[in-house]
Amino acid sequence: MAYCLAIDIGASSGRHLLGEIKDGKLEITEIYRFENGIRENDGTLVWDVDVLCENVIKGLEKCRELGRIPQTVAIDTWGVDYVLLDENGREILPCVAYRDSRTASAVQEVYQIISKSELYSRTGIGEQSYNTVFQLWCDKLSGKMDKAAHMLMMPDYLSYKLTGVVSHEYTICSTTGLVNAQSKTWDSEIIDRLGYKKELFGHISAPCTPVGNLSEEIKKRVGFDCLVMHCPSHDTASAVAACPIADDSLFISSGTWSLVGTENTYPVTTEQAMTAGLSNEGGINYRYRFLKNIMGMWLFQSIRRELNSQYTYDEMMQLAMTSSFKELIDPTDDVFLAPESMIEAVKNSLGRPDLPLADVLGSVYHSLAYSYSKTLTEIENIAGKEIKHINIVGGGSKDKYLNSLTKQYTQRNVSAGPVECTATGNILSQMFYLYKDMTIEKARELVRRSFDTENV
Repeated sequence: MAYCLAIDIGASSGRHLLGEIKDGKLEITEIYRFENGIRENDGTLVWDVDVLCENVIKGLEKCRELGRIPQTVAIDTWGVDYVLLDENGREILPCVAYRDSRTASAVQEVYQIISKSELYSRTGIGEQSYNTVFQLWCDKLSGKMDKAAHMLMMPDYLSYKLTGVVSHEYTICSTTGLVNAQSKTWDSEIIDRLGYKKELFGHISAPCTPVGNLSEEIKKRVGFDCLVMHCPSHDTASAVAACPIADDSLFISSGTWSLVGTENTYPVTTEQAMTAGLSNEGGINYRYRFLKNIMGMWLFQSIRRELNSQYTYDEMMQLAMTSSFKELIDPTDDVFLAPESMIEAVKNSLGRPDLPLADVLGSVYHSLAYSYSKTLTEIENIAGKEIKHINIVGGGSKDKYLNSLTKQYTQRNVSAGPVECTATGNILSQMFYLYKDMTIEKARELVRRSFDTENV
């Protein structure tokens, strides 16, 4: 049986996971893990792309050491961030991270050229200050764009480093705010009006299609060859591909971000959807993930880091459960994007400077659950759906308290798991290419057979 290798990279860590079908079930084994994170460089928040690339290759070397050579490999990451390359294929650094504040004025400057409503009606992507369309405006003003020949979204850049092939994948490109929601291609009118270089935006490929084989340099280093694939390379797109949802389901992909939404076969680009902050991001089989971005486990991660990791996540959960405090913050507010102190940011938002830690945590828990419920109601009203069931997937699905509060606030049936949904969707997309009889329905049924889910 063929091995498929998923390289799943998030904001705090990356993993290499091998997948194979055994006895009618999908088995996934983690073989390599590495730390990732934003660092500060001369006052700018950046990604260390050299370290990222090195760890991607080290995970491939681990396959050789184990004697488990993948037939295919695919990479998924977070959205909106990208790397610019010059005409010689060299990186134009730094690679600025989405949490950097450089786009503070870019949003309104872009809207002076293309209004918020027009941009939304064309792309279906809700306003986030860090969207690629706004980041590129900063590169244009700084002159950084002048030197660029290619713009590669992060997973496309890492695939390029393995293959030497410049390519663009649909689901990750859909997060830019530059892809037309109807045509599913770059919106040339937006690009023209903003004065962005057209050559940066090459042909967009669908998920489950090949990029190319490993370059001679990489083959020599890792000791084998394999085919690099486009999975749904936005991590949430891979997670939703594997999520065992139905038409009347809401998914919550719970990790650093909570992505709360439903799956549609058409984009919803009405003013009502724009006002609610909902996006139409690309999915597998050209489906649309109609969703809202909510700061999820990032809030807890930041609080824990601020406390020098003296509490485990379970201990923080237990502490929150001792609190009866239910006043709410808005987990979509940019004040929580990269504060110096997340604890102080929560207290300031609540106007409660002396709030004990247990109540800070309690507020975050209730705020997340309430925001899920609010988003569910918005999706029902705007998409014309009746949501009967909620599937929580990803690492955050292990948080039993948040799961129970989600059920309490939404008054819907809730199930939790699988935890490794993103890597699972990545691997399944490779199997779509290898096994031509695989369908999305068969893939999701395979997920149901292979992984435990828990009714909350």
